[in-house]
Amino acid sequence: MDDISFELRRGECLGLLGRNGAGKTTLLKVLSGLIKPDKGSITLKGKVGGLIALGAGFNGILSGRENIRINGAILGYSRNEIEDRMQEIIDFAEIPDFIDAPVNTYSSGMSVRLGFAIAAILTKPDVLLLDEVLAVGDIGFTIKCLNAVREMMKNSAVIFVSHNMQFVSQFCTKTILFHKGVIQSKDESVSEGINAYLSIFSTETTNVTSQSYSLNNFSLTDDNDNTLKGHEDGLLRVPYGKKFKLSFEIEARQQKSDFRLFLYIMDMQSTPVVYFKDESMHSMPNGCGEFTFDVGVIDLNSGKYSFTVGLMDTVTREAVVRLEGISPFLVVGDSYEWGSIIRTTTSQLQLK
Repeated sequence: MDDISFELRRGECLGLLGRNGAGKTTLLKVLSGLIKPDKGSITLKGKVGGLIALGAGFNGILSGRENIRINGAILGYSRNEIEDRMQEIIDFAEIPDFIDAPVNTYSSGMSVRLGFAIAAILTKPDVLLLDEVLAVGDIGFTIKCLNAVREMMKNSAVIFVSHNMQFVSQFCTKTILFHKGVIQSKDESVSEGINAYLSIFSTETTNVTSQSYSLNNFSLTDDNDNTLKGHEDGLLRVPYGKKFKLSFEIEARQQKSDFRLFLYIMDMQSTPVVYFKDESMHSMPNGCGEFTFDVGVIDLNSGKYSFTVGLMDTVTREAVVRLEGISPFLVVGDSYEWGSIIRTTTSQLQLK
């Protein structure tokens, strides 16, 4: 790492973003005192706690219960204090049938659950370091971890490392992007930081093109039919909670009847996050027309998205045309949602 500099206050959460090997975990180890910097200085006010490499320090021969006692003692708790919190830790980890079994008989997921439970219940730091600590199990346990981390964040300055942009959009107030140990971008808004991180990855498309039909001139418009304009980087900024429409032209070089449009909003991992269910049947003669989709409210987490649009033959159920990466846009806001969304919508075809 070289020339790393930033300031973080209580109540703020800094997201460290970057590829594997960029230096994020190394920086956390320096901040936690595990590694000494070659030069420069670090000023930390208060107690530092880290949820890093959960379960890595367990003694495999000892039981989960015994490891709780050892870890609690390392954190400075008395035996009575640890026993008072013992059942709370066991309940949080959700492994009561295995708590008295040797840890070397645990699966990796069970070890991480126990490590997180110990850290979440016994760690009360002023500076909280989190390194990929939320990928610890099924969705139910993940939500429990999210709530626990959010509670700890109320009284801590938090540095958060994750490759999950949904978690970054939920927790972070600002971001730093690392590349080979050097800060590539700093103090970005969360949405801009997520976009900068995702932009360093290339994605493959699975477009389906046709010599008979083409889709062109895509645009997003707001409630007042004003066309959204991109910033200098060409990317549209869409405020969370606003309503929009997607319009585009269709050109047919032969008549096509009985087809439907299909539309998805995709995240940067090419995962559909919104599926629009359109039951409208269309027939397209030779010539041009313009389609308009009512996208509705944009209630997505901060980050970069795009549309996948196409025509589907209602008889064969195959895509006649399918285009990815259409009208990329950046959602700006601090609200967050879980899971994918299915919406019923209508499309309108106006022939030219």
